[in-house]
Amino acid sequence: MDFDQHFKHALETLKTEGNYRVFAEVERQCGNFPKVKRYIGEEVQEVTVWCSNDYLGMGHHADVVETMVNAVQSCGTGAGGTRNISGNNHMHRVLEEELADLHGKESALLFTSGYVSNWAALSTLGAKIPNAVILSDEKNHASMIEGIRHSRADKVLWKHNDWRDLDRKLKAVGDRPKIVAFESVYSMDGDICPMREIVEVAEAHGALTYLDEVHAVGMYGPRGGGISEERGLADRISLIEGTLGKAYGVVGGYITGSTAMCDFIRSFASGFIFTTALPPACAAAATASIRHLKNSSVERRAQRDRVARLRAKLDAQGIPHIGNDSHIIPVMIGDPVKCRMISDILMRDWGIYVQPINYPTVPKGTERLRITPGPLHTDADIDHLVMALASLWRQCAVAHAVA
Repeated sequence: MDFDQHFKHALETLKTEGNYRVFAEVERQCGNFPKVKRYIGEEVQEVTVWCSNDYLGMGHHADVVETMVNAVQSCGTGAGGTRNISGNNHMHRVLEEELADLHGKESALLFTSGYVSNWAALSTLGAKIPNAVILSDEKNHASMIEGIRHSRADKVLWKHNDWRDLDRKLKAVGDRPKIVAFESVYSMDGDICPMREIVEVAEAHGALTYLDEVHAVGMYGPRGGGISEERGLADRISLIEGTLGKAYGVVGGYITGSTAMCDFIRSFASGFIFTTALPPACAAAATASIRHLKNSSVERRAQRDRVARLRAKLDAQGIPHIGNDSHIIPVMIGDPVKCRMISDILMRDWGIYVQPINYPTVPKGTERLRITPGPLHTDADIDHLVMALASLWRQCAVAHAVA
């Protein structure tokens, strides 16, 4: 077999369909977020980022940066290996205690990313609980899907955010051990789950509840504990999973739950046992970020103001976007080639960076620009973005009319 020819053919197919991904070469500037430098050969262009998951700009917060720098100077740059081999760094323990407190749980366990925490935890629970069946929302993240698949447990999909369908399917499963896996904020449409109803249905059937809060931690609740804290439901959810790489502005993933559950996953999850631990400096910076957002609502309030302002401006210009109660604004395009083209023009002509979201991240025909306003976007930034989008929408409308 000519392997390279096979690879090239597959890549050409992606390009023809408009789903080939191109990375912009950018450099974040500490203290100047959401501005970044974009490199085009020898040329450098300053652009404004509108698609970052550093939702609150905490990756540039002075206290977080200073904490990481001090920790590097104190501990060095790496963890030295897995926690089983290199030891349990003090900063790991402190961060896990902070995370357990954030969600009102007995214990927490760190992973190297939110993807790994979902994959490792779900695969371990599904594989190590005898005769388990996992009931998964049909729009769960790829990391959850991979964890469930790797577990080899039986899987049942329930309709997205449809707690009545979940109830029917839990009844059909019978008296087997059941795990209900769902998210609080779904990252592509920005919709928020009917959490209370899901939890009540799961409780009625004696199911373990597994909640992914990666797009909600830091963002919702009086201390940033997510939608489960905001709605007073955290104590009724068996396991809450989150990330340190979005609103907290650092890197890493985690789970929280009972001491027995976290120790069980620590002891059996290959994704924890055999993976180099987070650098202590990252753990220290994440702890600083979490502590700040537990006590400060300034960033969350400012972020919500930016979202409301941008939505109102888009509505005034007739630019279609999905309505939801979250911080995520999906501007719908519906065509992969056009989505890529609009993204390129925004970058080249307007100094605006919004990455196109195409298949397989979203279903074909629902391609979009996923916009995430943050507290550091100014009124001028918002006006500039809306002006650019309105100009492109008018051009697309004229081109469509001519065609």
